[in-house]
Amino acid sequence: MLIRTRMVLPGNRPPIEDAAVAIAHGRVLSVGKWSRVRRHTGGRHLDLGETLVLPGLVNAHCHLDYTAMAGLIPPMRSFTDWIKSITALKGTWSDAEFVSSWKSGADMLLHSGTTTVADVEAVPNLLPDLWKTTPLRVISFLEMTGVRSRRDPRQILAETASRARRLRGRGTGIGLSPHALYSTTPALLRLSLQAARRHDWRLVTHVAESLEEFDMIRHARGPMFDWLRRNERDMADCGRCSPVAQLERLGYLNRRLLAVHLNYLTPGDARLLARGGAHAVHCPRSHDYFRHQPFPYSRLVRAGVNVCLGTDSLVTVRKARHEAIALDLFAEMRAFARAHPAVPAADILALVTHNPGRALGLGGRVGTLRAGAAADLIVLPYAGTTSEAAEAAVHHQGAVSASLIGGAWAIPPVDTRP
Repeated sequence: MLIRTRMVLPGNRPPIEDAAVAIAHGRVLSVGKWSRVRRHTGGRHLDLGETLVLPGLVNAHCHLDYTAMAGLIPPMRSFTDWIKSITALKGTWSDAEFVSSWKSGADMLLHSGTTTVADVEAVPNLLPDLWKTTPLRVISFLEMTGVRSRRDPRQILAETASRARRLRGRGTGIGLSPHALYSTTPALLRLSLQAARRHDWRLVTHVAESLEEFDMIRHARGPMFDWLRRNERDMADCGRCSPVAQLERLGYLNRRLLAVHLNYLTPGDARLLARGGAHAVHCPRSHDYFRHQPFPYSRLVRAGVNVCLGTDSLVTVRKARHEAIALDLFAEMRAFARAHPAVPAADILALVTHNPGRALGLGGRVGTLRAGAAADLIVLPYAGTTSEAAEAAVHHQGAVSASLIGGAWAIPPVDTRP
C-alpha cells in the first residue's frame, strides 16, 4: 500500500509536506516526501488529498468496562465517597452490561483516533471474546484489589497470573493492575512485581490520585484512612512517607510501571519516579472532574519522567445535561493544552504517541511512523502549513477521517483519488 497525503506528522521528526507512507505486511516500509518514496516503491497509490496523517494515538489508561456509567455518579466532595459509589454501582451490573459498555467505549476510541489502548479490566472472564469485537490493539491489565475481600495476596496473584498466562498470545497484550496502595497490600504489590519480571508484563497502578489517599499513606489520617481502618485493613503501612516513596520502599518503582494520576507529590517524589524508571499517566478530564490541584507536569518532566495521557473512564468526565461525551484522546489533549498553555503542541502530541508507546514497551512500534513500525495511522482533514500542523492536530474535534491498524483499514478513507 502506498499512501499520498498533504502532510505527515511522523511523531519522531518534523512535519513532511507532500508526503507518502509505504506499507507492507502490516509494517511501515518508508515515510518521506512523495517524490522520494514513490521512486523507491512505485505501483498504484491512494491519494488522500488535503489531509494530515499522523501515528495512531496510544491511550495509556482507560476503563472500557465503565463507559456506559457516564453521568451516573455526580462529582462528590469526598473521593472516598466516590470510591464507595462506583464500587456499589459495579456490584449491580451484569456481565451483559459490562460487555455492552466495553464495546461502546472501544468504538468511541476507534472513531476518535486511538489505535492502541492500555485498558484496566475489572471483569477478566469476558476476555478474550471482547478482544475479537474491535480492531483496536488492546492491552488488558487484569485488576487486583484484596482489602475488602481479605484474601491471601498469594492466592489473588496466583489466580490472576494463571488467567494472564492463558490469555497471553490470544490478543494484543496482557498485564497486571494492582489497583492502588490503599486498595491492595504491600505483599500483593511485591508479588505482582515478581510476576511481571518473570513473565515480561507491564504494571498499571493508581498512585497519589487523591488528597485523601495522600493523607492516608503519608499522615495516617483522613476519611479514607478512617473508612479502611473500620473495614479492618492493616494500616501499618500508613504514616511513614508519601505514596510514591512508599512504592520506592517496596521496590515497585521500575520501568514496567505505569503510575496513573500522581496528582499529589512531595519534594523528591519526581526524582524517585525518574530514578526507578516508572512512567507517569495523566488523565486531564478526570483530573478536572475531581478538582485536583494542578498536575505537576513540569516537575515530572524536569526530573526526567516519561509522561503520557490517558482517558480514564467516562465516569469521571463532567457531563452537562443533554451533552454527549465520549472517550477521546483529542479531548484530553485539548484539556491538557488549556491547563498547560506553555507546553508546545508537538510535546502534547508526544504524550499520546511516542511516550505511551515507550511506557507500554512498544517504543518504535506504535505511536510513531517510521520504517519498521506497525502500520497504525490516522487521517485528519487538513489544508494548512507545516508550522501549524501540530497545533491543528492537538485541537482537532470530531471523528477522524480514517484509521489504519496493522496495515488494515479499521475506518476506511472516503473521497480518495486512486
